[in-house]
Amino acid sequence: MRGEGGVRVGILGPLQVAGSEVAGARVRVLLVRLALDPGRVVTADRLIDDLWPDEPPAHPLAALQSLVSRARREAPGLITSHPAGYVLDVPQDEVDAWAFERLVRAGDVHRALALWRGTALADAYKLPFAEAPAARLEELRLTALATRIATDLAADDQTEAVAELEELVAAHPLREPFHALLIRALTANGRRAEALDLFERTRAALAEELGVDPGPELREAHLEALKDHEPSTNLPARLTSFVGRSEDVSRLNALLGRARLVTLVGPGGAGKTRLAVEVAAGLAVPDGVWLVELAAATDVRAAMDSVLRTTDLARALRGTAPLIVLDNCEHVIEDAARIAQWLLSEAGGLRILATSREPLDIPGEALHQVLPLPEEKAAELFMDRAVAARADVRLRRAEAVRICRELDGIPLAIELAAARLRAMPVSVLVEQLGDRLAFRGGRTSEPRHRTLRAVIDWSWNLLSERERELLRGLTVFSGGATYEAISRVCGGDLDLLSSLVDKSLIQLSGDRYTMLETIRQYAAADLPELRQAHARYYTELAEAAEPHLRSGEQLRWLAVLDAERGNLDAALRHTDDPLRLILPLFWPWTLRSRHREIRQQAEAVLRRVGDVSPPGRELAHGLCRVAMGAEPTRAVLESDHPAALNSWAMGMISGGAPPADVVSRTDRAAERLRDHPDLWTRSAALLVAGIVRFEYGAVAGAEDLLRPAVEGLRRTGDRWGQWAGLFWLSLAAENRGDYAAAVALAEEPERLAAELTGPDTSMGVMTFLLRLGQLKGRAGDHAGAAAALEQAWAAAVRSEDRAIVVRVMHARAELARRTGRPEEAARLLRSALALDVELPAQARAFMYVELARVGEPREPLRRALELMVTCSDSTARATVLEGVAEHMEPKVAAELLGAARALRGIGESADPHVNELAAKCRAALGEEGYRAASARGSMMPNPERYALSPLSSP
Repeated sequence: MRGEGGVRVGILGPLQVAGSEVAGARVRVLLVRLALDPGRVVTADRLIDDLWPDEPPAHPLAALQSLVSRARREAPGLITSHPAGYVLDVPQDEVDAWAFERLVRAGDVHRALALWRGTALADAYKLPFAEAPAARLEELRLTALATRIATDLAADDQTEAVAELEELVAAHPLREPFHALLIRALTANGRRAEALDLFERTRAALAEELGVDPGPELREAHLEALKDHEPSTNLPARLTSFVGRSEDVSRLNALLGRARLVTLVGPGGAGKTRLAVEVAAGLAVPDGVWLVELAAATDVRAAMDSVLRTTDLARALRGTAPLIVLDNCEHVIEDAARIAQWLLSEAGGLRILATSREPLDIPGEALHQVLPLPEEKAAELFMDRAVAARADVRLRRAEAVRICRELDGIPLAIELAAARLRAMPVSVLVEQLGDRLAFRGGRTSEPRHRTLRAVIDWSWNLLSERERELLRGLTVFSGGATYEAISRVCGGDLDLLSSLVDKSLIQLSGDRYTMLETIRQYAAADLPELRQAHARYYTELAEAAEPHLRSGEQLRWLAVLDAERGNLDAALRHTDDPLRLILPLFWPWTLRSRHREIRQQAEAVLRRVGDVSPPGRELAHGLCRVAMGAEPTRAVLESDHPAALNSWAMGMISGGAPPADVVSRTDRAAERLRDHPDLWTRSAALLVAGIVRFEYGAVAGAEDLLRPAVEGLRRTGDRWGQWAGLFWLSLAAENRGDYAAAVALAEEPERLAAELTGPDTSMGVMTFLLRLGQLKGRAGDHAGAAAALEQAWAAAVRSEDRAIVVRVMHARAELARRTGRPEEAARLLRSALALDVELPAQARAFMYVELARVGEPREPLRRALELMVTCSDSTARATVLEGVAEHMEPKVAAELLGAARALRGIGESADPHVNELAAKCRAALGEEGYRAASARGSMMPNPERYALSPLSSP
């Protein structure tokens, strides 16, 4: 006997067999499980797992057999046995779920839906095996239901369909097909406003809950509802392309889906009005979008009455859902806030999009800051407007970025500047950027937007005198300032600062208050007393920071000084006592490897104070002179200040030759400070003495000074000192030819320097990635060398520093030669040497030596030796002599190897290449002959001139 429509087993609701219910809950579950696979064997193991998922019976197979027996009594003839399990012995179409699927696929949804009697797989819904098939069947039912309702709508049966759809929409609030059908049904019933409101609520719900936009079916229903019913609006049509604000538009759309009042705040000229109009024009608002311009208004209510053509605003808006754009509220802010709050309370469907230089500050307000454009988007806007101003303009993107950076990324400033290209070339415009406040707009521009000065005038005239005084005072800061600094220098209180932030004249970023350069130019005034107060504050800050820069707090205090770099530079320019301020700045400049800045700032200070030190400033004056290449003064030599201990480095930076007694001088300084009470000072003195020994020929004993120096500096937490000590210890290992040890010592400083200066600085690239690549190549780790040099090359290209690029090309050429690619090595070296780049003599000489290894050697070797004749770098001279020795006959080669060993201050080298060359000389000269030649070489006063002789002869 079969149920209705030929269905014998029903699982689309409580289980039925031949139209009757079955007794026994566990029996019903068994039959439901078998009905999911009619006509197919379900194994006993599978059935046991599905029927008892949590805790199977003690004898599962016996329990299953007993259950099957009971099921056979309740539903005779349905279940057959199989060696592996059991089968529900009915065709698929006699199980309602399978019949349902077939009918849906055939498009017969009415008959398909008639098979449903309740929840699918109701008897097994708590068991895991039923979850997926029940969910799939329910999804198919909802799809079939939508198809059936769409058919009913097409048959003009909207009234009943609306009621059914409203229930379905309530039950399935995120299911788009039901919403789309309901929008169509409402539209067909003449309820268009409800249809449009439903779309807006659904769009907001999808964005809020799922983060997605409406799909095509829902959008199409929305468009149908909008046909022949375009919303009223007075928004102006777009005259120019809208560039650079897509992210702002997306955020504002989301905000308007959640808040009824959204205020765009930002500085004058940032494009608040244009953005608000663009957003409003893109919204589907059933009851209209209205722009109320308040720039020339004195009465907000009167302006709104005029636009909406009503004398009773509350009554006109009640029961509707319009969007009102209140533009330029700042000069009538109190009135605008009061009217907006009143209307939002009276009209529940009303939304307001306001623009202002400060918030309306009423309950429910959501703020969106309209900031200046980021560089790339600003450049896009400038290039778009430049082409519009003059079609034949030739403008590189880098030029556009630079111009926009000078203009603070302010859209109005960018548009005014681009318009000037009608009458001047780009190069002249760049020169005019300093006079940006006078840039003029077109004939139809509003007076307040005619020039940048007029834009800021609009805000300035709304300030109190105390606010203007503070804004003028803030112009003494450069790069922003903390509240403490502002309070100390200007005496401005927090309420005044907050007011200027609210009025978009300054910004709060992290813990710093910042100001656009355009506003700074406008507000700047001659404030000598504030300038000196500013200089005193930052002098005291630099002095307070200096001791921490030699401790474990080094990075934190460097970050403080980095943030204040603009202020420190400004203070140094304006202070009445520049020598006091420059003294604590020498050390952080050294830590950040700003060697060029040391020289430039020292030169500027000496121009101001003259050649004779004021009383009490002898150390700072002497350090400035050392930075310019002069001999250290007694004040410098006897000081334990960090910059004094590092003064040898300043001499090298200046390019001058070191003093003849530089080694003994630093040895004496280390001895003098051996018992200094401060661990850092003792360790730094050893470090300097060790470095000077290594750099200036007294290599022996350098490592004995460097090792305890590093240990002491580890204890203080000074990363720079650890880096420097490990770096020179690595150089010492390299000097011995022990490349494996040199690599190990070079890897730790890479991390320390990255913390101090960042991985992409020239110091990071040249000192670490580049050096590490070269050392790994010499140690035989060619893969590691290639990886390091690849990173170095990428960083060098980014830096646009041609000197760095050349040195990385040299290192890559050396690796190419070591890995059997001499032609590539020669090409790289010739390209590097052809570039007009200023390099140290050592670097250029090393490239010539390397070129000699992959090409005709005579001319490159001659040039390398000529560069070394007057060089004071003993290890560099040794490296060149070893390279030249490769190409000489055995006697001269052995002499040059002896000279190189003496310059390095070592016994036998650990360098395999040097030892291989020495072995060849021994084989040719004999042991005695080799030793004699080597000894002669070690005594030569100028081995480079000696080596030049055979290269100069024809």
